[in-house]
Amino acid sequence: MASFLKLSKRALETDMPVMVQMQEVIRGAKNPISLAQGVVHWQPPKQALEKVKELVSEPLISRYGSDEGIPELRTALIKKLRDENNLHKSSVMVTSGANQAFVNLVLTLCDPGDSVVLFAPYYFNAFMSFQMTGITNILVGPGNPETLHPDADWLERILSDTKPAPKLVTVVNPGNPSGTYIPEPLLKRISDLCKNAGSWLVVDNTYEYFMYGGLKHSCVEGNHIVNVFSFSKAYGMMGWRVGYIAYPTEVEGFAAQLLKVQDNIPICATILSQYLALYSLELGPQWVVDKVKSLDKNREIVLEALSPLGEGSVKGGEGAIYLWAKLPHGSTYDDFEVVRWLANKHGVAVIPGSACGAAGNVRISFGGLTENDCRVAAERLKKGLEELVRDGLRL
Repeated sequence: MASFLKLSKRALETDMPVMVQMQEVIRGAKNPISLAQGVVHWQPPKQALEKVKELVSEPLISRYGSDEGIPELRTALIKKLRDENNLHKSSVMVTSGANQAFVNLVLTLCDPGDSVVLFAPYYFNAFMSFQMTGITNILVGPGNPETLHPDADWLERILSDTKPAPKLVTVVNPGNPSGTYIPEPLLKRISDLCKNAGSWLVVDNTYEYFMYGGLKHSCVEGNHIVNVFSFSKAYGMMGWRVGYIAYPTEVEGFAAQLLKVQDNIPICATILSQYLALYSLELGPQWVVDKVKSLDKNREIVLEALSPLGEGSVKGGEGAIYLWAKLPHGSTYDDFEVVRWLANKHGVAVIPGSACGAAGNVRISFGGLTENDCRVAAERLKKGLEELVRDGLRL
């Protein structure tokens, strides 16, 4: 090919998706079990699936819909936001999953010269969204070493000292990759800091229903806040690709600019998927809560499997479907080498922490397997970690 043909610098300088890399690792291993990808083991509600079967041949399913989402779903979501999330001044746009929602927001709110903030360990796709839109001034804040909560004191200094102030701050609550829940007072402090600095706050609430130990999820609302939600995990709709943005109604021009981006990417989320989301939503939050309860045992099983790493090595897990584990001290190998070794020698896959801005750790997902399969995966993981702690990494 002619040498003058060049690829986009934005694309070349964007990280390779870690899940693409992990799929290659898994394909190369013998009968691996995955604790890597963030998925759940259930499918969408049977009642909802039966109802969408009846719509497949309807002409409206094959046509374009409103960019912002079918009216029935948007009406239901506004009610849900009011009743469940205490968000009373938010409008809704339906997207093709939460990742597309986040890209919409980066394109709507940020310019290439802006600075943005996220906290390590961070959600790798959020980081990539900044990279691929040409934002190079990505400020990565620390998490509390004990809780992994975003360091609000650091954020206060950054928002004050950086001129101009960062355009956007983002958090995931409860967290991906850590499973850490940000308590409401801390979330409100982060919100207030952003408001005072004139920065947008984008909160990813994908795992709003995934809370353990009696914790309750909470949202914050304001003219500087955008909340992102997803149907993927809650209703087992990963492949159906439906998420939504709750943006401040009172901000003039927000909807119009967001529509420009939406129309140029998906035009609209898949119509059949939107109806499945609507019919699933009609069952109410208890359907999801009952499914999430089935993960309590998985969480316990994986926690026990991580015990060879020693006390204090495992963090998070208060929410979402993840645990965050620190690899043994004094290692001379990187976390991706450990991940490959676990897959190839012990038949279990996890995510390297370096993909989340925190090398020397791993992310473990306990949502994608039934209890019996989770036990098998956990046995493999524990055996591998025992060997790692005892003998080190022997490739």
